[in-house]
Amino acid sequence: ESGKKVACIPGGRKGTKHTGHTSHVLCLAVSSDNKLLASGDMDFDIHVWNPHDLSFINTLRGHRGPVSGLAFRRGSHQLFSGSHDRSVKTWNCDEMAYVETLFGHHDVITAVDSLTRERCITSGGRDTSIRIWKIIEESQLIFNGHSGSIDCVALINEQHFVSGADDNSLCLWSVAKKKPMFTVKPAHDGSPVGAPGENWITAVAALQHSDLVASAGSRDGCVKLWFCTSDFRFLKPLYSIPVSGFVNGLRFASDGSYLAAAIGQEHRLGRWWRMKQVKNGLSLITLRKKENAVVENNKPIQKKRLK
Repeated sequence: ESGKKVACIPGGRKGTKHTGHTSHVLCLAVSSDNKLLASGDMDFDIHVWNPHDLSFINTLRGHRGPVSGLAFRRGSHQLFSGSHDRSVKTWNCDEMAYVETLFGHHDVITAVDSLTRERCITSGGRDTSIRIWKIIEESQLIFNGHSGSIDCVALINEQHFVSGADDNSLCLWSVAKKKPMFTVKPAHDGSPVGAPGENWITAVAALQHSDLVASAGSRDGCVKLWFCTSDFRFLKPLYSIPVSGFVNGLRFASDGSYLAAAIGQEHRLGRWWRMKQVKNGLSLITLRKKENAVVENNKPIQKKRLK
């Protein structure tokens, strides 16, 4: 509420005896009961913490590349991890034990998401595929529709999801269709930094089990809110929220009260451009609720920058 940082897990230097990360942290996930926090880094490690006091619990090792995506299955401590080694791993965080490895992607995995079912969804970067991994059935569903690297994906509900790619396209999908139900291209306007016309979709988020979706362009200085029609066949623009910097992550509060945007000077997947005037941090965009709508008159209440 105050906008001030209340706690921090310090990083350490490589080669020292440090409990925690000694390289860039690429992804985070919190269990639905708020008892576990998982963080993945460039050193191929996953660290598990107590989110209430940030005390260290354990380290999960097994990936052969940077850990780029994490997601807990809702209602459990089953953890899914995706990596630049092109594999998905499942972990039992009650026992802090490795369970199995899933193969199929032909390029680095850029994002992971999960809901209640024992399955997860992943985006495979430049292999231009999205995959839903059915753990019980030991099978996978493959979706293709973007022409560029798919850098982000988010589940709306168990039957629909949204994805973004570096071709500036935003796609709405049904798990029953191999191709997108609807595509917005370009989803974001031209960028003030870098080559003219280049504007990747760097982050997407969905208010789960609702009709609200958010997306961010790499350098167009805004986060956009979108409305899914009742049949999930179309995406309609709601509002554009000014944000300075690279938006490297988006997440809605579970009650839809706010949208959190992770802001950086550089893109999370590489140092192609830098915005020196931007401070790395977190922006909270407070959303107004009225008659079951998360925005009133298509406008958010307030944007707060956390220090």
